[in-house]
Amino acid sequence: MEPFLHGILLAFGLILPLGVQNVFIFNQGATHKNFRFALPAVITAGLCDTLLISLAVAGVSVIILSFETLRIFMFLIGFLFLAYMGWLMWKDTPEVKDQQESNPFSAKRQIIFAASVSLLNPHAIMDTIGVIGTSSLVYAGVDK
Repeated sequence: MEPFLHGILLAFGLILPLGVQNVFIFNQGATHKNFRFALPAVITAGLCDTLLISLAVAGVSVIILSFETLRIFMFLIGFLFLAYMGWLMWKDTPEVKDQQESNPFSAKRQIIFAASVSLLNPHAIMDTIGVIGTSSLVYAGVDK
């Protein structure tokens, strides 16, 4: 029961802070008139999170932290992602829209964007490697 409760508390601690992925999912839910039109983003984010958690518990954090070049490469990818997102935000001009008007993302665009903010987000990688991976090291076998 202890590993289960530890996992639940860890999950709440990681999901409650509003990150890029959470805000995107909330926006898709608010933009679409029907819940089922936001499902591609929700399912993609869920699958990406499941993949990251599985990799963390399987020990990818030990592998990444063992190889200095791999760790530096991960930091570099995170830096480039953040720089690119910052550049996009910097050059984007705000649009003044009527409150009734909205442009919902297509299913394909939802999937691509949800996957990118889930898998390329440096905070998600740090949570996977640093928080979930190291937290799972205290358990073995079925408990893990």
